[in-house]
Amino acid sequence: MKGRRQAMRAMLTTRVVAGVMMVGACAAAALAAEPPVLRVWPGAAPGSETWVRKEIEYRTGQGKAMVRNVVQPTLTAYLPEREKATGTAMIVCPGGAFLFHSWDNEGVDVAKWLSARGVAAFVLKYRLRSTPVSQEEFQQRLPELLRPPAAANPDAFRPEPDGRAIAALAAADGRQAVKLVRQRAAEWGIRTDRIGIMGFSAGAAVTMGVVMEHETESRPDFAAPIYGGSTGTAPVPADAPPLFVLCAADDSGPAVGSAKLFSEWKSAAKPVELHIYAKGGHGFGMRKQNLPIDGWIERLGDWLGSLGLLKP
Repeated sequence: MKGRRQAMRAMLTTRVVAGVMMVGACAAAALAAEPPVLRVWPGAAPGSETWVRKEIEYRTGQGKAMVRNVVQPTLTAYLPEREKATGTAMIVCPGGAFLFHSWDNEGVDVAKWLSARGVAAFVLKYRLRSTPVSQEEFQQRLPELLRPPAAANPDAFRPEPDGRAIAALAAADGRQAVKLVRQRAAEWGIRTDRIGIMGFSAGAAVTMGVVMEHETESRPDFAAPIYGGSTGTAPVPADAPPLFVLCAADDSGPAVGSAKLFSEWKSAAKPVELHIYAKGGHGFGMRKQNLPIDGWIERLGDWLGSLGLLKP
């Protein structure tokens, strides 16, 4: 009888230990699955050292993550499985009018698509304008924030810094992101001549800010502005990278701007590809609408393949 009780205790102990080990293994796997997050700048980002607002993450009604009030720029890395890795990297810049980041729809979902095809993808959280701390107030003021405040309304909420200033800071974040990925390329199995950048709307402006102004270490090898971005009044750089331009025709401003961007690249005899879908509107990202534009990212994949970037 005594021997049976000892055997039962031993069996229970074994099961408890196994259970604890299993929980520990699951926790370790969950931690391992979390994508690494890297600070873009070694210290405080230049130009915003005195900012004190706190970053806010929230979700849309569809459960998609959004981020606003960004002070500290970061890169979230989505690295491919080693056997699939191509040595190509893409920095992804979500849009959001420099007021918020459409983090999932124009960032994480895109990065995961690229990673599944062997591309190391890094979602850039660049600096944004200030918005009200209260989510309720932010939602109420959003229509006002998306247009210039009327001069007759002195009480209108004016985000700081202004549009041009924040665009310059965000472009600096983009350049530093390219530089960082290039510096650490060997660590991630990336070729230093296969580092690109893409972005949506405001993120496309960041993308073109990097394309139009860079140093050797921060020059992207290819770029994809999606429904946004322009050259401004500057000439196409002599070292301009291949460009992939895409938007919807019913997104009037970006459609005209995208056609102009294509024409400028073509006139400068630089590689460029343009896609304008009849319908899709603005800000579609990876959201499905049961329209031909739903397959836009496949066209991006075709373009990357045509450049030899989807082969090891």
